[in-house]
Amino acid sequence: MSALKDIYSPEFYNRFSNTLLQVLPDFDKKLFTEKIFTPAFLAMELKERMRHTTKVLHEFLPENFNDAFSIIEKLIAKLRENYGTGESLAYIFLPDYIEIYGIDDYENSVKALEFTTQFISCEFGIRPFLIKYPEMLAQMKVWSKHESPKVRRLASEGSRSKLPWAMAVPELKKNPDLVIEILENLKADSSEYVRRSVANNLNDIAKDHPEKVLEIARNWKGISKETDAIVKHGARTLLKQGHPEILKIYGLDSKNIDVSNFEIHTPKVKIGDSLEFSFTVKNDNNNNQIVRLEYGIYYKKSKGHLAKKVFKISEKEYFPNEIINIRRKQSFKIITTRVFYAGMHQLSIIVNGEEKVLKDFEIEF
Repeated sequence: MSALKDIYSPEFYNRFSNTLLQVLPDFDKKLFTEKIFTPAFLAMELKERMRHTTKVLHEFLPENFNDAFSIIEKLIAKLRENYGTGESLAYIFLPDYIEIYGIDDYENSVKALEFTTQFISCEFGIRPFLIKYPEMLAQMKVWSKHESPKVRRLASEGSRSKLPWAMAVPELKKNPDLVIEILENLKADSSEYVRRSVANNLNDIAKDHPEKVLEIARNWKGISKETDAIVKHGARTLLKQGHPEILKIYGLDSKNIDVSNFEIHTPKVKIGDSLEFSFTVKNDNNNNQIVRLEYGIYYKKSKGHLAKKVFKISEKEYFPNEIINIRRKQSFKIITTRVFYAGMHQLSIIVNGEEKVLKDFEIEF
């Protein structure tokens, strides 16, 4: 299995430079290739290769950003003509080019970002502009009404306060009101691609300003099936936290929902194996009740304390006296995003935000 950085392959650069040659007849493909494949190239990771490509490309384009981007526009048009409209992650050096060489040319960079994001998403490239230019958010509000769903998505995704792997923009975290104005324009967007971004943006806001998302949940709920889905996904952190107000909004009452027969079948789990557990749920109410089932893993951390992570099992309506048996596995295979520590951990079963039962289990190396 090849590494993600290998999208920057000799084949990719050959296709790219052949296309650039079509729009820049005096382009020196041989020299470009030599400058790309320096002795240090093989050791470079993905972002390093991206930035390296950006800088090498700049050596072959005009110094003036607007002149350079007029060539990039033609290049993108030719790439579409030659290879179709499907996005390739390798082209993230094009937004990076705008970020580095257009940062002091706001007016032309706005046009460049709007154009380029319709070829390869610019949510990372736009972050420095949000920091340097307060008016950038107002521009993104304009983009939220753009005819292209990819530009509308940029308005939402680029303004996320906790966009993964992206440059932090403190003002987005501090003051979500301007972002919410953008999301208001997108709450009933026709594109699922855009709506997913709106939901993720709301979830980011909920982590710092839960009251804002609770207000949105009350105001947007019932507008349409699609908007309801945005709100529900955008409130997922609040739901996992068992926030009383969000549980109330969704009618998630844990009263008379009983959990029994809770058993951990693998009380000692070796790294690489799975935790196996089961339990029974019964609706003891005289009426139908929506039941959101989750389980919490209290992972042991490096300093010995436990940190909880919640995993969703299901959410559905239970009839009066309905009984359902649940059996699940949780993997403890080694992954890059989590470090496991030997010792006692805990597992809880959560019903409509309330932890009903809790048991210990042990992780062994």
